Amino acid sequence: MAVDDRREELVEAAIRVMARDGVAKATTRAIVAEADMTLGVFHYCFDSREQLLQRVTTTITDRTIAAAREVFTSDCGLRAGIRQSLHVFWHGVEANPGENLIGYELTQYALRNPGLEGVARLQYSNYLAAHAEFLEAAADAAGIEWTVPVPILARYVNALLDGLTLCWVVDKESEQSTDVLDLLADYLSQNSRPRHPPR
Repeated sequence: MAVDDRREELVEAAIRVMARDGVAKATTRAIVAEADMTLGVFHYCFDSREQLLQRVTTTITDRTIAAAREVFTSDCGLRAGIRQSLHVFWHGVEANPGENLIGYELTQYALRNPGLEGVARLQYSNYLAAHAEFLEAAADAAGIEWTVPVPILARYVNALLDGLTLCWVVDKESEQSTDVLDLLADYLSQNSRPRHPPR
């Protein structure tokens, strides 16, 4: 098996262990046992457990955002396109509650364990970059510009989705959650204006 394939197997094994047993119990030994590999293979693929955790957070973020990014279209209007993407994103949240719980656990675990703070920073840096990318792509597709700077808007979107997801993980209130997504689509579309061509 190629090294990249082994890395991918270890990442997926780590995600399974974390979803089943929690981040704290996802030791290197538990992960290699789940992947049916040896500790030697782990150390050949990753320099440290921190490197593996960084790969885990990037994998989960990419997986969560990918579907929403793919379905965005401005053909039906900016608000409708944003709403469609948000609802596809939310379908992924509800389909993978374990992975969403990993995200929150991983943040807390990384901040509580000296030397792992970089994992939490990378996690939220990935979130903000993904939201900013989506906002810029939506603006380009719809021919608009945002009235709020994209970094601020990305942080707003992240705060709302982060809090909404955690609330749903706790109470599983899907109908109210999707209503909140519609409010977010309203807010974003209201904070846009036609892009003026350069003079």
